[in-house]
Amino acid sequence: MNVYDFDNTIYRGDSTADFILWSIKRKPSLVLSLCSCGLPYLAYITKNGSKTHFKEKMYSFLQKIDDIDKETKIFWDEHMGNIKDWYKNQHLDDDVIISASPEFLLKPICRRLNIRNLIASVVDKKTGFYSGINCFGAEKVRRFYEKYNGKIENFYSDSRSDEPLALLADSAYLVNGDKITPWK
Repeated sequence: MNVYDFDNTIYRGDSTADFILWSIKRKPSLVLSLCSCGLPYLAYITKNGSKTHFKEKMYSFLQKIDDIDKETKIFWDEHMGNIKDWYKNQHLDDDVIISASPEFLLKPICRRLNIRNLIASVVDKKTGFYSGINCFGAEKVRRFYEKYNGKIENFYSDSRSDEPLALLADSAYLVNGDKITPWK
């Protein structure tokens, strides 16, 4: 089983940031919703607040979108080209994508790529509220074991924060753009 981070690993860029910016371009008034995340962000970076709380405030803009399923479909119509060719060339049926990005955002692209195994942050697509905590770092390991008994043959990520998963894999790789190097 091969396991992949999503953003900046198999997707060129950060899909959440891209979706937020894309949404603001389509509906500029959404920028006002993002103003509410300033204080939670400061609390998070000064270690006086949680990443999950900050992200819930950031995702509050979702409350102003009428049909999120339609919007995510259009977003992926326009951003499908950001999936890296190296991934498309080595995709296997039992691949697992594990990401801190919201599940509602990644499910449509995973269906298009014929990826059946997705673990991501569970965020309510209408309210922006989390069920559980952000799927990041050691939380990825917990969620992986909750869902799979399988062994990780190869693991790919752009971030050292994914070291807990890298340590479980037979082989792990760091991804920088299209360059893939062994994890050391």
